[in-house]
Amino acid sequence: MSVNALSLPQRLSRAVGASPVSEKVAAAQELVYGPIPAWARRSPFHTDVLGHSAHPPLTDLTLGCWTGASILDLAGGGQARPGATLLVAAGVLAAGPTSIAGAGDWAGMTGAERRIGAVHALGTDVAIFLFLGSLIARLRGRHSLGVGLGLAGNAVVAGAGFLGGHLALNRGTARRTGPD
Repeated sequence: MSVNALSLPQRLSRAVGASPVSEKVAAAQELVYGPIPAWARRSPFHTDVLGHSAHPPLTDLTLGCWTGASILDLAGGGQARPGATLLVAAGVLAAGPTSIAGAGDWAGMTGAERRIGAVHALGTDVAIFLFLGSLIARLRGRHSLGVGLGLAGNAVVAGAGFLGGHLALNRGTARRTGPD
């Protein structure tokens, strides 16, 4: 298929996978995270028991919490603030195992998948820090700032999630066993 026949999202994914900047992001992550990806590959979060990576279903928990918090923020009124704060906190906590599972997957990637995964991970790292900031702001009574940081975190993680979905679904990186 020619590049011109690809949709914009497909061209974007291909460009990220071919980008020398993405390779620099991957090299920087190897430097920053050191032995963590190799450790994550040996952790219980990197398993064959599901027949696929544990990372995609774990993202559902993390993203579900953060999306739910934003819905409460936008539609729930003042009485929904404690629930939204709880959901942001739960999402931040769930991001730990989710990230470990993703790092374990990334440790085994090469080429374009490794570069796409690095950009995906950078996006999710930014989102985690935005939601951590959101949680801190909320706990300090700065609800509007917390809402803004949460909305920004959801926007960033949507882009990162697109790349993660591309890896798992189009490139098959989440597969642990052959097709059924």
